[in-house]
Amino acid sequence: MEGMRRISVIGLDGRPLPPEARELLAGAALVAGGRRHLRELGVEGGRSVALEGDLSGALERISAERGPVAVLASGDPGFFGIVRLLAGRFGREALRVLPAASSAARAFARASLPWDDALVVSAHGRDPRRAVNACRAHPKVAVLTSPGFGPAELARELVGWGRELFVAERLGEPDERCFSGGPEEVAGRRWREPNVVLSLREGRAVGAKGWASCGLGSPGRWALPEGEFEHRSGMISGPETRALALARLGPGPGDLVWDVGAGSGSVAIECARLGAAAAAVERDPESCGRIRRNAERHGVCVRVVEGEAPEALRGLPDPDAVFVGGSGGGLREILRLCAARARRCVVASLVGLERVVPAAELLEGCGLEVEAVMLQASRVKGVGRLHRLAPENPVFLVSGARP
Repeated sequence: MEGMRRISVIGLDGRPLPPEARELLAGAALVAGGRRHLRELGVEGGRSVALEGDLSGALERISAERGPVAVLASGDPGFFGIVRLLAGRFGREALRVLPAASSAARAFARASLPWDDALVVSAHGRDPRRAVNACRAHPKVAVLTSPGFGPAELARELVGWGRELFVAERLGEPDERCFSGGPEEVAGRRWREPNVVLSLREGRAVGAKGWASCGLGSPGRWALPEGEFEHRSGMISGPETRALALARLGPGPGDLVWDVGAGSGSVAIECARLGAAAAAVERDPESCGRIRRNAERHGVCVRVVEGEAPEALRGLPDPDAVFVGGSGGGLREILRLCAARARRCVVASLVGLERVVPAAELLEGCGLEVEAVMLQASRVKGVGRLHRLAPENPVFLVSGARP
């Protein structure tokens, strides 16, 4: 198999190349890499091909070359790097990979932080929205930035989400620079490429010891009992209602969910426990305090917005999904705004039958596919030596999903 490995993928991190990498580079008939890497290593002329923009031409040159090929890449080329593309095109048997330290590993080292509990996301060549939502949800995230979406652009999306940012510029280069500050500071500066940004929840950067990397996993239970949340009597969605609502909302990593008329914040917190970014909108100041305490109790990040919907929603980023638990008399306006901005679905919890049909018709008129369900659960309770069913009040869930 060693004889088949004609393409050597060499990671660079600013340090001198190890002997094996130097030997492979010197013996390569063709060297592919970014113009900066080619220039720094003195590779010029017909022996070189630049990797930039559309890579189809470079891949054809590599395919046509019968001799040994060296491909230069930053950091660890197997981590959000070119190894995936090359293995898919030429087969992994054709590759020999010599990684350097990844930019994420070096950034956490510069910040003097462990990173086995960190989530690493890439905004390079992708819609950065999911990377942003990961930063809003997770307490420790490394973001591999891209031209057009660097530290300043990311920082502007994180204002108000309780984050500290650590920016590492040009890691391993003589002009390397690191900066730590709030989103407002980072958004107001100009940054040199390449760079990596660490998004850290204030006071939670070190984190607890875990058993799996990235800190993501199943929360275990969901649709938690009402006793798991501090709440005013009757001002919380019951676990049965939350179970179906969560099934319709489908929250997960990279998503943003609004919980409108949040009350205790139980739906927002359940969504955050499933990995989504969550914003809880609530007009009552005391309830906002409860939401913050409940989120802290469950160890999740929830942005609490004190204000009346729909006005309080206008400054929030567009959500993937919306749960409307309370409307304060403005249901039609709230549903109309949410239906216009939600990328995936809107779910409304209603207690009055008279509201069900108008809500369903409004969502349908906004182009959503609508479903309406009545939920009624009964709890088994003991009465002396006997048991009886104690019925809960019925609740209607009206949900509208994008076709």
